[in-house]
Amino acid sequence: MENLDKTDRRILTLLQQNARLTIQEIGQQINLSKTPVHERIKRLEREGIIERYVTILNKKKLGNLLMVYCQVTLDRQTRDAFADFEGAIRLLPDVLECNRVSGTFDYLLKIVSRDMETYNYFYQEQLSVIPGTLHISSFFVMADVKSSTIVPLE
Repeated sequence: MENLDKTDRRILTLLQQNARLTIQEIGQQINLSKTPVHERIKRLEREGIIERYVTILNKKKLGNLLMVYCQVTLDRQTRDAFADFEGAIRLLPDVLECNRVSGTFDYLLKIVSRDMETYNYFYQEQLSVIPGTLHISSFFVMADVKSSTIVPLE
């Protein structure tokens, strides 16, 4: 964040709240004309600070999709084992997030599934059969207490 000034951070905050804001609307909110806002956004995209624009779906309106967190432990902690597991995980669309972590397990996965039966199939037929997988613990989300995609910048 060293190369981001206050105006960049304000633009990024607004875009995180609503990526459909027009350049004109952003400019009005930060008291800047359209051209400098446009140039700043293009620079932030070029620099990779803005990776992409997404649409966040309402899980309840889609049928209360089951959200599951899994702790995964591999049978060995080597560069090749990590690379093999990560390559396999990238091919599974049900896995929304996969993070290699420190501690008593190797990976924390965030998985979405239609229901328990669908998750059970995913667990048995796709996740547990990844070579090198030693142990999986699943945790089912009972309530969304806070869910945000906004990175605090100010």
